[in-house]
Amino acid sequence: MTIAPHSRTARLAELGDFLRRRRDALSPRAAGLPDGGRRRAPGLRRDEVAALAHLSVTYYERLEQGRGPHPSAATLAALAGALRLTGERREHLFRLAGQAAPGSPDGDETPDPGLLSLLHANSLTPGYLADELGTVIAQNPLNIALFGPFTGRPGWAGNLVWRWFTAPAWRELLEPGEDHTGTARAYVTDLRAVVARRGHDESAVALVHDLRAASAEFTRMWDEHDVSALHCSDKHIDGLHLRCVVVTSPHSRQRLLLLHPIAGTGTEARLAALARSPQR
Repeated sequence: MTIAPHSRTARLAELGDFLRRRRDALSPRAAGLPDGGRRRAPGLRRDEVAALAHLSVTYYERLEQGRGPHPSAATLAALAGALRLTGERREHLFRLAGQAAPGSPDGDETPDPGLLSLLHANSLTPGYLADELGTVIAQNPLNIALFGPFTGRPGWAGNLVWRWFTAPAWRELLEPGEDHTGTARAYVTDLRAVVARRGHDESAVALVHDLRAASAEFTRMWDEHDVSALHCSDKHIDGLHLRCVVVTSPHSRQRLLLLHPIAGTGTEARLAALARSPQR
């Protein structure tokens, strides 16, 4: 009998196969276990994965065999930790179980190396690197000179969505007032999509809760329940004319935003002068 591609049985079989192959590929040393002498195979044993994930051996064996109920989000997180799954492999584990992978835990956001290298390579272009909730984790000097420091600030003070909806004066630095509604809506609809993708994890829920308490405008837009991918418009800041470009990492889901000078506006020369300024 042919199994439908997306049937429960097929999904569990794929989940079991993925678990087995990741177990086979993980050495005891990489999992933080002693080598334990000679082994039949270089990977972990089932009982070792079960112990690392705080599961019964019988339950874990059933998962690898494609039998039993779909594992809970807590069980999947434990398995991801036991098998040292990160990035796309972690997300794939959750997808095979029919769930959205939660976001990274608080304090675990280190800059994506690929995006960080692009940020540094564009030293004459204002840019920042943020997690998918909008908290800034890296800025280049020109970005700091134009918008002030964001990284390392307590609470939501380093979060762009929070700043947008709670600091009206800061908005005026970014764009004309007639553009504010469109930008606000872009922040909200993107955050809607991100919160769902993260499985309504604690950090995402806390940000939405605090924004609703702080901003009637955010609450009104949030309650419209619209979603869309992040996009940004051109910026006109203190005589600078800048084209906004967003690059998202498929691995970390962090975002790099760069503001390139628009040709023919004199912006490139002004940015170069700002970069040379000792005040930056």
